[in-house]
Amino acid sequence: MTDAARRPDFRVIGFTDLPELRRRLPRVIVGLICLGTGIGLTVRARLGLSPWDVLHQGLAERLGVNFGFVVIGLGLLILLLWIPLRQRPGVGTVLNTLGVGLIADLVLEVTPRLDSLATRGAVMLFGVVIVAVGVGLYIGAGLGPGPRDGLMTSIAARGHPVWIVRTGLELSALAAGWALGGTVGVGTVVFAVGIGPLGHWFLNRFHLGVDPGDPDPDATFGE
Repeated sequence: MTDAARRPDFRVIGFTDLPELRRRLPRVIVGLICLGTGIGLTVRARLGLSPWDVLHQGLAERLGVNFGFVVIGLGLLILLLWIPLRQRPGVGTVLNTLGVGLIADLVLEVTPRLDSLATRGAVMLFGVVIVAVGVGLYIGAGLGPGPRDGLMTSIAARGHPVWIVRTGLELSALAAGWALGGTVGVGTVVFAVGIGPLGHWFLNRFHLGVDPGDPDPDATFGE
């Protein structure tokens, strides 16, 4: 079988497509739980965060609010940028925007402080893998991308190379977050190197096929 034949196809399933929602929504929910859990664990490990989470953490510290509150608030602001870009949200978009931050805060609330470097390293690695599982599940369900993924793909759809758009957005988030005091470290490097291959691997196994001609899921990971 060729690579093209193995590649999953996607479209955003509409809010009124009830049979498909029933089939796909459980995967979205499990995926977002994994995503929020993985993010919370990488924060608790204190070894460096993904570029967007560096920004979330920096803003949370400067504003004196919970990490998850910033994840939700920034997600809502980014959704406003979808309007001129004509990016269409889905059920998964709404759930992602409102749910991931709450789950991350819950994980941070129930997870004790980790002092052992070995434990922190293991938790950080586990967190990255769980994030990748979550990405594979919620994007693979085809109910709409998260606000940050959707911003990237909608800009790229206007004729810009995906890898340039993704790199530009993530470097901007990383630089701003670092300036605000977010944690940059080995975990940031591990996340940057690992999330693409891991996310792509899980996406190929968890996707629910839909109509041909939909956006290329590889675009999400810059492959």
